[in-house]
Amino acid sequence: MSLAEQILEGNVRAAARLMRDIDDGRPQAIDDLKLLYPHTGNAYIIGITGPPGAGKSTLVDQLTASFRSQGKKVGVVAIDPTSPFTGGAILGDRIRMNRHSCDEGVFIRSLATRGALGGLSRSTSDVALVMDALGMDIVIIETVGVGQDEVDIVKEAHTTCVVMVPGLGDDIQAIKAGILEIGDIFVVNKADREGADRTARELSTMLEMRHADAEAWSPKVMKTEAQRGTGIDELINEIMAHRTFFLSSGTIYDFLRERSQRHFMSILRDTLFKKALLFMAKSGTLDRVVAHMGNYQIDPYSAVEEVVSEIMPDHID
Repeated sequence: MSLAEQILEGNVRAAARLMRDIDDGRPQAIDDLKLLYPHTGNAYIIGITGPPGAGKSTLVDQLTASFRSQGKKVGVVAIDPTSPFTGGAILGDRIRMNRHSCDEGVFIRSLATRGALGGLSRSTSDVALVMDALGMDIVIIETVGVGQDEVDIVKEAHTTCVVMVPGLGDDIQAIKAGILEIGDIFVVNKADREGADRTARELSTMLEMRHADAEAWSPKVMKTEAQRGTGIDELINEIMAHRTFFLSSGTIYDFLRERSQRHFMSILRDTLFKKALLFMAKSGTLDRVVAHMGNYQIDPYSAVEEVVSEIMPDHID
């Protein structure tokens, strides 16, 4: 049996092997993903994002426990940063969520960014797809600690929770590009700290100042203490409220269309780039172009046009 067939029968080891192949970029994983794709679309994807040290992993651990108490199967995709010097990564989220390691209803997969920007790994979408096919009811994607514009999670998750903590900076930080736009729910974690009420109040004020469509979802600001489990039930209730709105309002159809388009374009871009590199390596085009550019005999723009015309002589300008 193929890995895909085993996964559809609930084989967790087969899922782990396929996720490894996906993350390593092995070509054989594509055939299994083709078989799995028609069996996906059932899991609800929740994104957890926010700055480093906001307590995202502890929050995910608590959310996982709460969903499991409701009988839901939970998959967790946890992204960790890759060192720009050694290429290594410490996949620490499995340690933080160790209490779920023996739970057959929980699957935790850590991924390194491997240089990808946006807070996610390049293989995030496909790994979440495998968890979906495996039968997970909920898939939680925890991004690497992000700044002000690493907001790719909003392209993948049905519900995006932005986690903030008191004392991150002045008021202007929260209104910089991306942060207010991506959140379906805002979570002020570590709410026992001084300044938590002020942070929540300022976020609420800024959200009220947005000129949003009257029929659109209105994000709320929740307060939690993930370490103690305080506020987790209220947060899940709000996530489920957004899910109900997401499904009943028809927003999901636009989301799925845009996500499918982005996924297709991403695969197309990577495939064309790989084929172009292979063509240039076999024909010696790359060495020739680089040599001519080094001698200023050709500019990089003309060089690209020349290579494209060689690869696709009948391309449309």
